[in-house]
Amino acid sequence: MFKNYFKTAWRNLVKHKFYSAINVAGLTIGLTVGILILLWVRNELTYDRFHKNADNIYRAFANMGPKGSRQVWTSMHAPLAVFAKEEVPEVTEAVRIRHNWNFSLFEHHGKRFTNDKKAYVDPSFFTMFDFPLLKGNPQQPFQGDYSVILTEAAAQRYFGTAEAVGKMLRADGKQYFIVAGVMANFPENSSIQYDMLFPMSLCAKLFRGNGEWKTIDTDIGNFDYHVYLQLQPGVSPAAAEKKLAASLFKRRKLEYDDPYRLMPLRDMHLYKADGSEGQIQTVRIFLIIGILILLIACINYVNLSTARAMLRAREVSVRKVMGAARRQLFFQFVTETALVFAFAMAAAMVLTYVLMPVYNNISGRNIAFSFTDGGVWLLAGAAVLVSLLLSSIYPALLLSSFEPLKALQGKLRGGMSTTFFRKALVTTQFVFSVALITGTLVIAGQLTYINEKELGYDKEHVFTFVLRNMRGHLPAVRAELMQEPAITGLSTANDQILQIANTTSDTDWDGKDPKGEFFIHGMYIDSNFLSLMQLPIVEGEGFKGIASDSAHYILNETAVREAGITNPVGKKFVLHDEPGTIIGVVKDFHFASLRTKIEPAIFVYRPSGDGMYVRTTGGNASKATAAVEKLWKKYNPDFPFEYTFLDQQYDNMYKSEQRTASLFSIFATVAVLISCLGLLGLAAYTAQVKTKEIGIRKVLGASVASILQLLGKDFMVLVVIAIVIATPLAWYGMSLWLKDFAYRVNLSWWMFAAAGLAAISIALLTVSVQSVKAALTNPVKSLRSE
Repeated sequence: MFKNYFKTAWRNLVKHKFYSAINVAGLTIGLTVGILILLWVRNELTYDRFHKNADNIYRAFANMGPKGSRQVWTSMHAPLAVFAKEEVPEVTEAVRIRHNWNFSLFEHHGKRFTNDKKAYVDPSFFTMFDFPLLKGNPQQPFQGDYSVILTEAAAQRYFGTAEAVGKMLRADGKQYFIVAGVMANFPENSSIQYDMLFPMSLCAKLFRGNGEWKTIDTDIGNFDYHVYLQLQPGVSPAAAEKKLAASLFKRRKLEYDDPYRLMPLRDMHLYKADGSEGQIQTVRIFLIIGILILLIACINYVNLSTARAMLRAREVSVRKVMGAARRQLFFQFVTETALVFAFAMAAAMVLTYVLMPVYNNISGRNIAFSFTDGGVWLLAGAAVLVSLLLSSIYPALLLSSFEPLKALQGKLRGGMSTTFFRKALVTTQFVFSVALITGTLVIAGQLTYINEKELGYDKEHVFTFVLRNMRGHLPAVRAELMQEPAITGLSTANDQILQIANTTSDTDWDGKDPKGEFFIHGMYIDSNFLSLMQLPIVEGEGFKGIASDSAHYILNETAVREAGITNPVGKKFVLHDEPGTIIGVVKDFHFASLRTKIEPAIFVYRPSGDGMYVRTTGGNASKATAAVEKLWKKYNPDFPFEYTFLDQQYDNMYKSEQRTASLFSIFATVAVLISCLGLLGLAAYTAQVKTKEIGIRKVLGASVASILQLLGKDFMVLVVIAIVIATPLAWYGMSLWLKDFAYRVNLSWWMFAAAGLAAISIALLTVSVQSVKAALTNPVKSLRSE
């Protein structure tokens, strides 16, 4: 029985090659894109969930300030891990992770690397998390303070195929570390990613104290650590938060009672520190898009199948007269659909495999695709099965329901419900397509806005680098570099102006509310920085480079406004218990992503910073970097010269948005392409069933334009209806997306008009291909049989 179904289905596909090709092509494209998106979604949703204790592991975040003016910091003070284990019974294990800034260049027998990701960790890192040690003891992973654990990839870089454990690595040309173990590479879907791990005991040994706090285990003032806590099964994180707060209050009094927030490990990748939606919003959007593209492909098949059902009415009727039951006919047509899907599935899997490297490059992920991965087949199989069910049931029911007598007498006509259903599906396709086109235009507009936004300073042709040993020879370095014609300005600072990381609430001034929390971002600069970056001073003056500047402060407009300081120049201000005088107010500038509003900032004078800013010109950039590199080799011969231009750093801040824009444009293109394939098939069918009508009209003098109008007007009406429906949906969706930006482009009418015009133009072009062909056909041929 099945063999007969298959043979008949194959003959039908071969007989109608044009429609079969449209169906297979549309389904192949839809399944390929759908599978790629679903693989990405699966990767995002499985982040950090591979740990066996993932449901009980939490990351501690710091609630800074009362709820009305609160900031949530992702970093934490180190003592939390200590008193959590000692004083909170609900906590079974604690792990601290801190980035290793103490060492940067590692080498072994001439192999040098500076870009490895390095961190200090507690030994419990290997018992709390499921990051397997391939070589070494997870219960005692380190061999003293000066030992290191490498990932498999890092061990390969330094030692090749030779045994790494027991070998020595030299750091910064002076300190040696023994390799105590080799661990498996961190999984792609892990929020924790490092190449080298060092013992937290070394971090404690190198700690120089912080005022009254002499050790990292007592230092509750520095928030430089990521702290993870494992709770007893079934323990409420809220209950643990209260007990952790009580332990903190023994050491420090605060004006609010909830200093900690515990976020589940499994939510870290998807949500922001304050619990609001982060990456999960993008995951939902892409999941919906993947489903919509699969639906568009299914709609194509359903439309063509139902439209051509009238052409197969006699075939069905003859089968019924010969004794075929409706159930048999139903399975016959389901088999035809399954055969089409089998071809599409095979082609889609091959395309997915071929396109995966390109897709990974665009999406910024490293998703593995293997034909031996059961998860891949399960995901692809689910997508195909659902699509097959959606595409096969209705056409099969329709085709198997014809009344044989009416069909053989030629009295069978397409019902109103069938025609309306087909038009509704075409409209639905273009609703999705128009919405995706609109989304692409809005995201592109936001990226253009970001690129053209005035930041309050000039970032063009400025590059920066860490000074290292050059810092001890700054006067000589400055003098030599300023002799280079390609360099127009120099300055030093301790932070990146695009992302000032240093934040503190340790401030005071006359009139400050003793119960209020005021957070300010501090940057230490020399006297040239403001002029180099072209930061305008709106009140007072800048630093002059004299000794008294060490007791002077410059605030931005937001800091003055939020602090409530009137006539700020000359007023007293205290930062980190250092009293000083406000000598100037700088105009507000963006020192963080445009997702956040401009916050208070303060400039402090320090003549020798950790990094140098160099301004050059577009044509002399290569000469400027070459001059700096020559001097670098003089003072830092053991370190490679690494620098970045500020405009490159700025672009990197919005990599996620750039990837989203690229993916949206691809998805919109695919949606439109699949929709147009279906439209092409329907236009061809319409031209086929109206062949004799077109012939009669041409004999009676109808023009090609009137024939085009006859065949295309119904489709254009459907596209216009789709635009009307899609516009408010797209407006709502993109308004939600733009809410993530404090500074954003306004949704303008032209974005929706452009998307609608594009859809109409593409649809009109698609329909015209078949309409012109039909209109130019010799009427004698179409009327010969009459």
